[in-house]
Amino acid sequence: MAELTGDAPRAPRYRSLPEKLGQVVLGFEAIIVFLAGLAVYGLRALPAGIEPWWGIVGGAVVALAMFATSGLLRRRWGFAVGWALQGVVALGAVLVPAILLVVLVFGGMWAYATIGGGRIERRIAQQRAAQGDSN
Repeated sequence: MAELTGDAPRAPRYRSLPEKLGQVVLGFEAIIVFLAGLAVYGLRALPAGIEPWWGIVGGAVVALAMFATSGLLRRRWGFAVGWALQGVVALGAVLVPAILLVVLVFGGMWAYATIGGGRIERRIAQQRAAQGDSN
């Protein structure tokens, strides 16, 4: 459409390193969380009186929340939602202890994406500012 109207195409929005890494982590973790919901269903790990199919529903809801949150990481509060979702997944380890492995692996990657990625982003900004001052 831009070629027809003569407007120049818009440059893509700058995405910070924590945003990029966080989206990757949450995207892959969402798939694993859904599979963990299937494991809760298959192992019938829910307390007595709760139908096993709720494991699938819970896994699907948390997985969809993770996919949605990956799109919200452009806002600061999106990272807080991501941390809350990590806590929800950690609570799943009460039902199936093997989920603790998921918590350790993906929680570690999430922590690196948010904390380490932010540190790297600040260092890059300082280097760009120093280069701008020297020119």
